[in-house]
Amino acid sequence: MLKRIAWGLLALLLVGTVAFYAVGGRTGVALLSVKYIMHQDYAPTREVAWQAGPATAPSAPRRAPNVVLIVADDLGINDITHFGGGIAGGKVPTPHIDSIAKGGVDFRNGYSGNATCAPSRAAMMTGRYATRFGFEFTPTPKQFMKVVTSMAPAEQLIKPIYHPEREAQLIPYEDMGLPTSEITLAKLLQGANYHTVHLGKWHLGDSPQFRSYNHGFNESLSHLHGASMFLPTKDPKVVNAMQAFDPIDQFLWAAEPWGVRFMDGEPFQPPKYMTDYLTDEAVKVVEANKNRPFFMYLAYNAPHTPLQATREDYDALSFIPDHTLRVYAAMIRSLDRNIGRVLQSLKDQGLDDNTLVIFTSDNGGAHYIGLDGLNSPYRGWKATFFEGGIHVPFFMRWPGQIPAGTHYTAPVSHFDIFATAAAVGGQKPPADRPIDGVNLLPFIQGKAPGRPHDVLFWRTDQYLTVRAGDWKLQVSELPKKEWLFNLATDPTEKLNLAGKEPERLAAMKAQLTAWNSTQRKPLWPSLGAGPIAIDHSLKQPTKAGDEYIYYSN
Repeated sequence: MLKRIAWGLLALLLVGTVAFYAVGGRTGVALLSVKYIMHQDYAPTREVAWQAGPATAPSAPRRAPNVVLIVADDLGINDITHFGGGIAGGKVPTPHIDSIAKGGVDFRNGYSGNATCAPSRAAMMTGRYATRFGFEFTPTPKQFMKVVTSMAPAEQLIKPIYHPEREAQLIPYEDMGLPTSEITLAKLLQGANYHTVHLGKWHLGDSPQFRSYNHGFNESLSHLHGASMFLPTKDPKVVNAMQAFDPIDQFLWAAEPWGVRFMDGEPFQPPKYMTDYLTDEAVKVVEANKNRPFFMYLAYNAPHTPLQATREDYDALSFIPDHTLRVYAAMIRSLDRNIGRVLQSLKDQGLDDNTLVIFTSDNGGAHYIGLDGLNSPYRGWKATFFEGGIHVPFFMRWPGQIPAGTHYTAPVSHFDIFATAAAVGGQKPPADRPIDGVNLLPFIQGKAPGRPHDVLFWRTDQYLTVRAGDWKLQVSELPKKEWLFNLATDPTEKLNLAGKEPERLAAMKAQLTAWNSTQRKPLWPSLGAGPIAIDHSLKQPTKAGDEYIYYSN
C-alpha cells in the first residue's frame, strides 16, 4: 500500500523545509492529481497494547530517573506566555508549558539544531551536528520539488530555484534516513535498561530500517512520514483554516493524511484529534512504565500546518476576530492543555520528582502560516538562521536537581539534550565519534565554569552561520550577503555590522571555513531553494527591496 504512494504522499507530507513557496493559479490539475494518486485507506481505529513494566516498584536502591522529551512542531517563541508575550497578544495563556520553565530551568539562549524539522530532530537524537553525518536536508523526491518550485505567482518577484544539475546525485527517496550507524539517545539509554518509547512525529526516514523502532525505541506509535492531519477535514468536531497562498498547505488538504502506525503494523485511523490522541497514549505509557525507568519521546505535530482546531477550543476563543489566528491560537491552547495532562500523569504515578522533563520546539515559527509576530521580538522564521528561526523555547525540569526558576543565559543547543539525558541515565556518550552536545546539569547547578559552548554552527547548502561568544555571522550565497550582529547589544539582529568590523568578519569567516571542513557532504543533494523574507510572512509575496535568504531543501 505504501509503495503506491511513495512519490506522492511521502513527498508532499514533508512540509517542513519546502513550505516557503507562494501559490499561483496553476494548482487545480496538480491538486486533483494529488487526490487521485495519494488516496490511502487506513484501517479502522484500534487499541495500542503497550508493554507493561513490573507490577511493583523496585526496592532499594532508588531506580534511575525517567526522561520525558516533549517536542512541539514549529512553535514560535512568542506563541507561549512564559516570556511575557504569547499568541493573540498574550490572551491565550500557556500555564502548563510555562510551568516546566518555572519549575526548573529556562535556557534563555536555547538554540535548535537546525532551522527546519528533520535535521534539528537528528541533532536531538544523536547529540551531534546533523551535518556531521550528512543529514542536511529534509527527504524530498524530485517530482515534488519540480512541481513546487514552478508555482510562484507573477507578483512574487524573487522566484524559487530548481537545480536539475543535481538530479544525478539523488538517491531513492526511501533511502533518505538517519544513518543506522548513528547511536541515538534511545539506543544509548537502552544500554542502561531503560524502556524507550516514541510517540508522534519521527521524520528521520520512513523505510523500515530507518524507523524509530530500529533506532533504539522499544515501542513506537508514529505518524506516517512527516506530517499529519489533526482530524479529517469534514469531521464535525474540527475547524479548519486553509492557506491559499501556500502550495504545501494545498497539497496537504488534498492528500489528507490521517493515519498512525504502531511499530511495523498496518496504518490505522486515530480515534480523535491528534494532539488529544497522542496525549491519551502518552498517559498510558507513563502508567505502564511506572515501575521501571523509561525514556519517552513525545513529538507532537502541533502547531504545524494544516491548521486545524477542535471546535471546543475554537469556540473558547471567540474574542479573536481573525479566523486563522483563532484556529492557530486554539491549537496552542490544546497543546498546552495536553502537556499539562502528561505532567499530571507523572504526578499521579508518583514519578514527578524522579523525572527529567525537557520541552522544546524543533525550530522557530513558520512564515507560511501567514501570521506575523510568532517569533517576536526576533527577526526571521523557520528555515532561516536569524534568531526567529533557531532561537526556541528550551526548558528542563527535575525537582530536587534543577533549582526552580533558574534562568540560564549562556547559549545551549538541541544536541545538548543527548549528553544531558545520557548523564541522567548513568551513560557516557559514545567515545568513537565526536559528540557536540554536553551535559548541561553541572552548568545549571553552578558546578562547571564557563559556558557549555563558546561557538555554535549551522549549515544548509551554501547558507552558513556561526555564533562565537555574543557575535553572530550569517553568510549566504543566495543572495550573496553577510550579516554580522553583536547579540549582546542587538539581540534582535537589527544592525548589520559586517561593513564596520572587517577584522572580526574575517576571523569568523575563518571559523566557519574550518568547521565546515569537518562536516560531511550531504547524503543527498538539495534540489530546490525558495526565497524567505526575513521581516514578513508568506502572505505577502517576496518583492524587490525585501531582505531575504534562499533556503535549500
